[in-house]
Amino acid sequence: LDYQAAGDFVGMDMSRKFLQMGYTRSRRYANYKGGRKYDKNGDIKERIIDEEKAKSATIFEEKWKIVRENEAYLKLKKEHQKKYG
Repeated sequence: LDYQAAGDFVGMDMSRKFLQMGYTRSRRYANYKGGRKYDKNGDIKERIIDEEKAKSATIFEEKWKIVRENEAYLKLKKEHQKKYG
């Protein structure tokens, strides 16, 4: 919100990115013990469900959605894309 108040798109976008990364990493650790999807042979390991980590992923996902749907963020994103491509 501080980045939004300052009109700082890059700060807002980095915050969005870190929330998204928090979500994806939490999901990975919720699904695979130690966060490793593949075993030594390159085969996909069996999924597990760690409820605590899944709850963490849900929290990150909710906050990530708030940011990516924020009207001020979307406006600044469109301006940034016009200016820089």
